[in-house]
Amino acid sequence: MKAAYVRAMEAIYILCIVVAGFCMIVMTIIIPVGVFFRYALNSALAWPEPAATIMMIYFSFIGGAAVYRANAHMAVTALLNAVPEHARRAMNAVVHVCMLVVALFMLVYGAHLVQITWNQVIADFPWLRTGWTYMPIPLCGALTLLFIVERVWAGLPPPESVMYSDAPMGLE
Repeated sequence: MKAAYVRAMEAIYILCIVVAGFCMIVMTIIIPVGVFFRYALNSALAWPEPAATIMMIYFSFIGGAAVYRANAHMAVTALLNAVPEHARRAMNAVVHVCMLVVALFMLVYGAHLVQITWNQVIADFPWLRTGWTYMPIPLCGALTLLFIVERVWAGLPPPESVMYSDAPMGLE
C-alpha cells in the first residue's frame, strides 16, 4: 500500500510540474504579446497583464507544492547539521507539524475564500469567476497535505523520482 501511495504521489508531482511549466510558458508568451501590441502597434491590450498574474498565481502555488515534495525548497541546514541525531529528528518533526498547520490553513481558509468570491468576476475577464483565481490556494494546501503524509509515512521520495533532491538547498 505504501508503494502505491508513493507512485500516486509521483504522478501528482509530475502533474504539478506540468501545470506549473504550462503556466510559465503561457506567461512567457503573453507578456511579449502585450508589449508588442502596446509599442509596435500602438494598441494596448487589457488582458495580458491580468492573465499573466493569474498564471503566476497558479505557477507559484502548484509549483510550491511540487518543490516541497521534491525536497528542493530553500532551507537553512547549518543548525540541523550541528545538532545530534535525536535533536535533528525532533526538529524535523516540528517542521512537519508546522507544514501541516500551514497546509490545513491554506486548505480551509483558501476554500472559504474561493467560496465567498465565487459569484464575483474579474473585470478584464467577465466570463472568469474570481474564485478560480483563488483556487490554487486550497489546491496547494491539499497537495501539500498529501506530500506531508508521504514524507511522514514513506520518507523522502525515491531517488529515481523526477527532479528529486536528496538534500534541501541550504544557506550553510
